Amino acid sequence: MHGILKWILILAVVYTGTNFPLAAQKTYNVVFYNVENLFDTRDDSLTADEEFTPLNEKHWTRERFDDKIKMIYKALISVGNGQFPDLIGLAEVENLWVLEQLISKTPLSKVPYGIIHKDSPDPRGIDVALIYRKDRVKPIDYEHIPVSGEGKYRFKSRDILHFTAELGTEQIHFFVNHWPSRSGGYIETREKRNITARILRKCIDSLMVKNPSPNIILMGDFNATPKEKCFTELLKALPYPGNNNPSGLINLSTLWTKHAGGTIRSGGQWEVFDQMICSSNMVSNNALKIEIEQSGICNFEFLLEPDPTYLGQKPFRTYLGPKYHGGTSDHLPVKVCISEKQ
Repeated sequence: MHGILKWILILAVVYTGTNFPLAAQKTYNVVFYNVENLFDTRDDSLTADEEFTPLNEKHWTRERFDDKIKMIYKALISVGNGQFPDLIGLAEVENLWVLEQLISKTPLSKVPYGIIHKDSPDPRGIDVALIYRKDRVKPIDYEHIPVSGEGKYRFKSRDILHFTAELGTEQIHFFVNHWPSRSGGYIETREKRNITARILRKCIDSLMVKNPSPNIILMGDFNATPKEKCFTELLKALPYPGNNNPSGLINLSTLWTKHAGGTIRSGGQWEVFDQMICSSNMVSNNALKIEIEQSGICNFEFLLEPDPTYLGQKPFRTYLGPKYHGGTSDHLPVKVCISEKQ
């Protein structure tokens, strides 16, 4: 346990003094978004972030940074159909400062958001983080789970963020992930993701020793598709709706693969790398229940652009190689809606 959440690490508590009445029927919007290289403009001597500075390759300026966080805000508010999300998992953020800018320099400042973040051992300095509404979500505890391998597969990757909170009267565990990438080749990097899946499954098993039916949401950019071994065999996350095992997990993202789209596009092919996975009890008549019809990929038109090479559409990126392109991210956000039984 971290005591009273070690508020020094939470930091960035924003409160406007405005009270927001809760809806009669309690629902919570949870979104995950890989925001593709949300860097500040300064050179951190401890990480390989030099390209994202004003005088270097990408000519990354404060003006471009401000434009990017405004577009991220637009995506986040659209996810909730105009309502501020209750929890936001993020990947590819450089540090606490960029998160503070996101919640203080955009209309997200209108509600009281708190931040949980820790610098990870990623060589480029990109991390996962979680932003939560302090007027809707009661934090209980958090931890950062190290991800690394030894021997032939020696590596260090982004930590997994485990956040425990109360939604209404119910406790729920959130895990924010950004698994090792495919850079270097799919087969060459596959075992790194398998190792990460084993690390995460061990944490989930530890929870289930204490409570056989905990409320769990896994979110993240997993750099893998829902049918891969790291999910089906190692994480034990099976397609919706077919997992009645109380210790099993349901991969809600398998619903999304039935359509032509995805969350990331390469070579004209869509893939679902950004996923939402829940404990099996959360799709049944549970106190906290996933609303399937209100969950999925958020493919808003302003996050897409025409794909002139392969036709169709693709995510509207911030950069194309070293050239500034003006978009938001190479990923699309995903969401789940959770309802609390009255």
